Amino acid sequence: MHYARIPYSTAVLAGLLLSFILSCGIAAAEEDYELARKLRQQGEILPLEKILTFARLQKKGEVLDTELEKKHGRYIYEVEILDAKGQVWEVKLDAKTGQLVKIELDD
Repeated sequence: MHYARIPYSTAVLAGLLLSFILSCGIAAAEEDYELARKLRQQGEILPLEKILTFARLQKKGEVLDTELEKKHGRYIYEVEILDAKGQVWEVKLDAKTGQLVKIELDD
């Protein structure tokens, strides 16, 4: 079997690019966490634990992902849940009240 050799400079550049992409993702996640913490302390949103409880009341399954977004002037938690049939559901909840906004199969 023959393996192609990658020039050293290309490998270094690829490594630096990957490091940059990962650090940007980590920085964005830290900013999101800080925003959520600040909003929770101000009483603008519920703690994530409560949101997850409300989401699981709407759809049983394993939580895959959560995202906090501001839409139409209010904060919405989007919770992705994998059900027992292997379907992924997106449960959208008002972040301040936990009230269901929308539930749908994820595309």
